[in-house]
Amino acid sequence: MSDAVEQARAAAEAARVAAEEARRLADEAAARAEELAAALAQTPLVPDAEPAVAASPAPSGQEAPLAPVAEPAVADVAAAGPADATAPGPAAASTTGTEPPGGVEAPSGVEATGGADPTNGVEATGGADPTNGVSGPLGDAAIAAIRDGYAVEGSALELGALVNGDARPDVQVRIPLGMLNRHGLVAGATGTGKTRTLQVLAEQIAANGVPVFAADIKGDLSGLAVAGQGNEKLLARTAGIGQDWTPAASEAELYSLGGQGTGVPIRATVSGFGPLLLSKVLGLNDTQESSLGLVFHYAERAGLPLVDLADLRSVLTFLVSDEGKPELAELGGLSKQTAGVILRELITFADKGADAFFGEPEIDTQVFLRTAPDGRGIVSLLEVPGVQDQPEVFSTFLMWLLADLFNELPEVGDQDKPKLVFFFDEAHLLFSGASKDFTEQIVRTVRLIRSKGVGIFFVTQTPKDVPNDVLAQLGSRIQHQLRAHTPDDAKALRATVSTYPTSDYDLGEVLTSLATGEAIVTVMNEKGAPTPVAWTRLRAPQGSMDPMPSAAMEARVASSPLLATYGTRVDPDSAHEMLARRMEAAAAQSAAAEAQEAAATAAADAEKEAARAAAAAAKEAAAQAKQEERERAAAQKEYERTQREFEKAERAAQSRRSRTTSTRRTTSSRKADDPLSDLLGGGLGGTIAKEVVQGIFSTLRRRR
Repeated sequence: MSDAVEQARAAAEAARVAAEEARRLADEAAARAEELAAALAQTPLVPDAEPAVAASPAPSGQEAPLAPVAEPAVADVAAAGPADATAPGPAAASTTGTEPPGGVEAPSGVEATGGADPTNGVEATGGADPTNGVSGPLGDAAIAAIRDGYAVEGSALELGALVNGDARPDVQVRIPLGMLNRHGLVAGATGTGKTRTLQVLAEQIAANGVPVFAADIKGDLSGLAVAGQGNEKLLARTAGIGQDWTPAASEAELYSLGGQGTGVPIRATVSGFGPLLLSKVLGLNDTQESSLGLVFHYAERAGLPLVDLADLRSVLTFLVSDEGKPELAELGGLSKQTAGVILRELITFADKGADAFFGEPEIDTQVFLRTAPDGRGIVSLLEVPGVQDQPEVFSTFLMWLLADLFNELPEVGDQDKPKLVFFFDEAHLLFSGASKDFTEQIVRTVRLIRSKGVGIFFVTQTPKDVPNDVLAQLGSRIQHQLRAHTPDDAKALRATVSTYPTSDYDLGEVLTSLATGEAIVTVMNEKGAPTPVAWTRLRAPQGSMDPMPSAAMEARVASSPLLATYGTRVDPDSAHEMLARRMEAAAAQSAAAEAQEAAATAAADAEKEAARAAAAAAKEAAAQAKQEERERAAAQKEYERTQREFEKAERAAQSRRSRTTSTRRTTSSRKADDPLSDLLGGGLGGTIAKEVVQGIFSTLRRRR
C-alpha cells in the first residue's frame, strides 16, 4: 500500500512540474502569437489563399493562438492534463495562408476546428486538405537521421515514404536485400493492410531474383500473378509517396496441401514429419510425446517406412499386441493405455482430412528455390482452404517445410541476397498451445536457418502472438495499426511500444492512429544496426489486389511442370503392408504349428488307441487261449474218459467173446437176451465204436 501511495505522490509531483512547464511554454506561445497576429495585420489579405490551420484549444476552453507550438510543449500539456486549466489562451487569429516565420513545427496529435486527417491526427479548418503543408512530430534533424538511416548502397526493397504530417517522398524507407535473412515481423490488427504489405514485399523480393514461399490464407495473394489495374485514387496515392507505379505480374506456382484446393499437391511422409511436430498437432502430453518418439525409433530400426497415418496406426497396434510386445522390451515398452490415446488422436486427426497431407510422393523442398528463365524468383503460393478448421495442421505443416529446408540446405553464411524468403502468415496459429520442446525447436530453426540463406517473416496480429525468444531473432519490424479497446489490448500496446528503439514519436498514440496502409518501421541497415523508427506510408502492390480467377488458377496448375511428378498419389510398400504380411505369415505359421500339434496329438491318440486295442486284443487272445486250453483239457478229459469206457467196453466184449467161444450156445442166448452186448459184439457194433473214437479225436485236432 505504501509503495502505491509513494508512486501516486511521485506521479502527482511529476504532473505538477509538467503543468508549470506547460504554463510557461503556453505563455511564451501566447506572446509569440500576439506578435504574429500583429505582423499578419500589416500583411495585405489574399482572397484566394487557403484557410490556415488553427492551433489546439487550450484546456481552459479558450482557443489557442495560431502560432504553432513545438512538440515538447504539446507533450507536456498532454501529460499535465487538467492542471493546465489556468494556461492563457488568446483567441486564434485568421491568416492569409502565409507560412509562419521561424519554421516552427505544428504539434502532432492536436485537434483543430476542421476535418481530421487520419495520417497524423491534425484537423484543418474550412475543409482544407489535412495533409497540405502540415508538419508532423519530427524535426529536421530527426528527418535527416531517418533519411540517412535508410540510405542503402546495394539492392533494397522499397517500403514507402516517411510520414511527417504529410508523406515525404524525398525520404524513402527501405530494407537492404541482404538483411532479409535476419527475419522480420509484419503485425497489425485485422484490416490494416498486412496482406498488401506481404504482397509488396513478395513482389519486390521475387523481382530481385529471390524465390518466395507464402501461404495464401484468404486466397487473395494469388493476384500477384496478375498485373494490377491502376485508377485515379491509386495513382494519386503512389505519386504522393514517390512510387512510379506500373502494373506488373510476378511468376507464381500454386500449391495445395494434399490436393485439397487448387494447386500442385504438397505431401509429406509421416517419418519425414517427425514425432515432435506430430505430437504438437495431436496435442499429446510429454509422456505421450516420448512414447511416440519411441515408436518412430523402432520403426526406423526395424525398417518399417512410415509413409501415411495408416502405417503409424499399424505400428502402434503391432507394438501392443502379443507378437509385438517383445520388440520394445529392451527399450522400456509401450503401455496399452498410451498407445490407445495416440491411436484415438490419430483417428480424430485423420477425420479432419489429415490423411490427404501424408503420403508419397513427398515434396522436394528444393522446388521452392527455383527461379524463372528471366532470372526472377518464383513465388510459391500455398492455398490453405478452411484453415480455421485445422489451424494446427496448417501451421505445423509450414514448420515442417522450414525444418526440411534447414536439414537439406548447406551453410552459406551472409550473402548479398537470401536463397529463399518464407512468409509465415497467421503465425499465432503456430505458437498456440505449443509445448516447450516445440517452441525450442522453432527458436533453434529461426536462429540457425539464417546461415542457410533463408529469411522468415512472421505475419500476425500482435507481436505478443510470437514468443519472446523468437521476437529477439527478428531484425525487421513492420507494425500496422494496433487497437486498444480492452485492458488486455492496452497492456499489449504498452508492451509493443517498449520494444522499439527510442524515437521522437509518441508510439502509444501513433500506433493506434495509423491509417490503413501505414506502419511503423524499423529494420537492420547494411551494417546490421537498427534503423530509426519511421512512420511509413507503404507502397502499393504492382500485381492485382483481387484473387486470380479460378479458371486461370486451374489452367496455371494444369500447365505446371511439377504436376507430372507430384500430381498423383502413390501407395508404396510401407509399414502397413509389411506388418500385414508379417501378421499373415505369423498367422500361417501359427496355423501350421497348430495343425502339426493337432497331428501329433492325433498320432499320440491313435497310438494310445492302438495300444489299447492291442492290449484288448492280447487280453482277448489270452482269454481265448485260456478258454481253448480249458476246452482242450475238457476234451482231453472227455477223450480219456471215453477211452477208458471204450477200453472197458472192449475188455468186456473181449471177455464176452471168450466166453462165447467156450459156450456158444450160452452166449447166443445171452446175446438174444442183451441187445447192447449183441450190438457191440457184432460187426456193426465195432464199426460204431470206431466212429465214436474217430469223432472225438477229430474234434480235438480241429481245436488245436
